[in-house]
Parts: sequence; C-alpha cells; structure tokens
Amino acid sequence: MSIDQLQQRYDKAGQGHLLKFWDTLSEEERVQLTKQLEALDVERVNRIYQKAVSAEKEASDPNVPAEPVGPLPKDATDSVNDADKAKDWRRVGLAAIARGQVGVLLMAGGQGTRLGSSAPKGCYDIGLPSHKSLFQYQAERIARLQEVAELEEGKPAGSVIIPWYIMTSGPTRPETEKFFKTNEFFGLKPENVIFFEQGTLPCLTMEGKILLEAPSRIAVAPDGNGGLYAATRSPVSPSDPKTTVLSDLAKRNILYVHAYCVDNCLVRVADPVFLGYSISKQADCTAKVVPKTDPTESVGVVARRGSKFSVVEYSEITKEEAERRNPETGELALRAGNIANHFYTTDFLNRVEAFEDELAFHIARKKIPHTNLETGEFVKPSKANGMKLELFVFDVFPFTEHFSVLEVERREDFSPLKNAPGTGSDDPETSRRDLLAQHKRFLENAGAKVAEGVEIEISPLASYAGEGLESAKGKTFTKSGIVNQVEELDALA
Repeated sequence: MSIDQLQQRYDKAGQGHLLKFWDTLSEEERVQLTKQLEALDVERVNRIYQKAVSAEKEASDPNVPAEPVGPLPKDATDSVNDADKAKDWRRVGLAAIARGQVGVLLMAGGQGTRLGSSAPKGCYDIGLPSHKSLFQYQAERIARLQEVAELEEGKPAGSVIIPWYIMTSGPTRPETEKFFKTNEFFGLKPENVIFFEQGTLPCLTMEGKILLEAPSRIAVAPDGNGGLYAATRSPVSPSDPKTTVLSDLAKRNILYVHAYCVDNCLVRVADPVFLGYSISKQADCTAKVVPKTDPTESVGVVARRGSKFSVVEYSEITKEEAERRNPETGELALRAGNIANHFYTTDFLNRVEAFEDELAFHIARKKIPHTNLETGEFVKPSKANGMKLELFVFDVFPFTEHFSVLEVERREDFSPLKNAPGTGSDDPETSRRDLLAQHKRFLENAGAKVAEGVEIEISPLASYAGEGLESAKGKTFTKSGIVNQVEELDALA
C-alpha cells in the first residue's frame, strides 16, 4: 500500500495523525511504521472503542435497569464431591484423551513482574525441593496423563498425544521458546508443543485517538486474556502464515480443549474428570469453579445475569446478594468462584468469530507514555491520560448454547501465584505449601502415614492425581525427599 493510500485510509478512520511525523522519519523508521499501519485493522479499533465506551456508559446509567444477578440453575452445575460420578467422568475423559481428541491451551503471556522477575511467569520456581518451574510441572502432568490413558485404555506406549498450545505475548515469546528448547521440552515431543502469540491493540486517548509511542511506532498493549480467541485464528508464526491454532486442532481431529492460566501450581492439565463431565453434559463451554471462602472474598463468580451465564465481578454484587444463602443447603447462593479454567469444544472456538463484534471490551484507564503530537517530545504522564482495551476470557460465556459448571475443591485444584514472596497470600510460599500438602494427601489416601514435619515431593511423572501409589499402603514415611519414581518411596519410609 502506498503512503498516499495509507494516509487516505487513516484520515477516513479519523486517525490520520499517526503519519504526522512521516517527513522527519528515516527510511528504516518509515518501513517500521508502514508495516504497523498496514497490519492494523484501524476500522476494527474504532468499532471496539465505540462499543466499549457505549457499554460502559450504559452500565453506569441509573436510568437503564441492570439485569438481575442470580445463582446458577441446578441442572447446569455439579460437583466432584460425588465419588461415583467423578469416577464415571474420569473414564469418559480418559477415553477421549486416548482417542486423541483432547488438546490443551495455556494462557502464559504474563511476566513475573510482581514476583520480582522479568522472566515469563511459567519459568518461575516456587521453591519446591526439586526447583521445578511451573512450566515443567505442567509438562510432566501432560506426559504422565498420556501414559495413564495408554495404560487404562489399552493403547500402545507412546501412541497417546495431548498437544499443548502455549499462548505467549510479544515480550515473553522469545524467552519462553528458549526456556523450552534449553530444557528439551521437558520430555514432550517438540512438534506437540505449539507456541502462538496473544494479540495487541493500540493504546487510545480518552477520545479514541491512537497514541504514538514514538514518531515511527504506535503505542500498543496486550488485548487481555480474552484475546485468546482471536489469537487462535492468527498464524502461529510469521514463518508459517498458513498454520493457526484452529487449523492445527482441525488437522489433529481435536474435539475438546482444556484452557487454563499458567500461574496455578495445582492445575490439573487436561483433567479427565473435568473433560468427562463436560462431554457427558454435551457442553460447548464449561467453567471449573471453587466455592467462595466467605461472602466478602473479592473474586468474580460464575452466575446468571438475566437469562445468560456470565462472570459477575465482586464489585458488581450488593452486600445482600453476596450474603444470600441457598435455603436448602445453607451454602452461599453466589458461590461459584471463577478460576479461569475452562473446557471448550473446538466447534465453539470456531464459532467465536461470528459473535466477536458483539463482545464489549473493558476499558482500563492508565498512564500511557507517548509522543506529543505538537512538539514531538516523549511524555511520561503523571496521571491517567488514555485507555487500554481488554477482553476477558469469560466474556464469551453469554454466547454459549450449552454452558455448564463443575465445582471442585480449592485445595486440590487452585493455588494461584499473584504476589511477591512474603506477602502471605497467593505467593510462592503458599503455592509451595499447597502443592506439598497435596502430595501428602496423595500418600495418606493411598493408606500411608507421613510423619510430622516430613515433606515429600512427588513428581507428576510418578503420579498425576494420586494414582499409582498403592505400594505406599501401610508404610510410615519419616524422611523428606523427592520422588521421581514410585520405587523411590521405600527409601523415605
């Protein structure tokens, strides 16, 4: 596209100011800016801005009645507390894994900034005796689950594959890929680990004008974890423009996808119980949730908003609604704490594009460094001067046709890593504590005793969720240690 055509297109979209410094740019800078402007769907950016602003205005308009928030209907939710049901669901899930119908989507675009690390969050070591990173734990859970599916479904060794699609961001992709290569993909086959990139959107002024970070560069920010959906349609790499996550899922005949966030050390990757539940419910999308600890816990809940399923943020719920209880069970009516752990059919993921324009992005008003259009100087503002637009991964819930919810135990499924060491909640120490406590329960559930103060770390390669530890029955473990193979437990008794 010529510079005149670009100018015309951007003038028409009301964003012609982006070429203001063209005459002062070097040839290299002109190439850089042209590339960015050609790749940007500026008309879509304008649509997203208009929709976000009007949705925000409507939500805060006292004359527009808010849709009532209500608990989940009984037929849309279930719990893993029913052991017989959980056993059946696990069987259904393992059969789907053994048939090669399951893939995994990992949202891993964040950096460990709050943890005092500039590395991708998945590289973080929470201080386990083994010093394994979050990425390694998740990779080893996949490896073990492939093995379990082969054993229980009578498949040849090495025949079951769970492809792993890892969504990075611009800043984290090179380091994430390098980390996996250096660690030989933690034993997984490289062709079954597919990296792709979260999208970005331009940063805007409060009036919707795109900001320049430099005279030759637009200011951009990640488009939120809900950018996952658009990212599955984008080429996985510039060197392979024809392959997308969706095309790869289709090529592999994947029917079901488990999606989750990298920062949960307890995540059961491709959890066969969760998969089996969702498949049995014939759901197109399912949310795994944990019960809220108390009415005031500041966590979003999966609930009904009007006639549709939605995640309702804590700030949107009145004190009365938060404290309301189910008269039959005595449990909180709005109790389904959202943990960003989802099941999708690939049919649903393919359908998102059809309603994506109806999704309202969320506005985050921020201090955005930019180039002053009058002076050409770089400005670092002291107060919010613009907005970043984000989509959340749960924004698709209202558009599902068959939505369901599975409640799981927090201590078995959810221990997020959000805060700096020593914070006391959702930090490396609580992650370490929760994971080692789970390993202790694995042994106790197998009929063993673990002496007070003894810490035993069980590699996911030895047990995915407590299975395969029958040989520990009747033993008392008095020594701390790391168990990479079940046979190594004997040395700790």
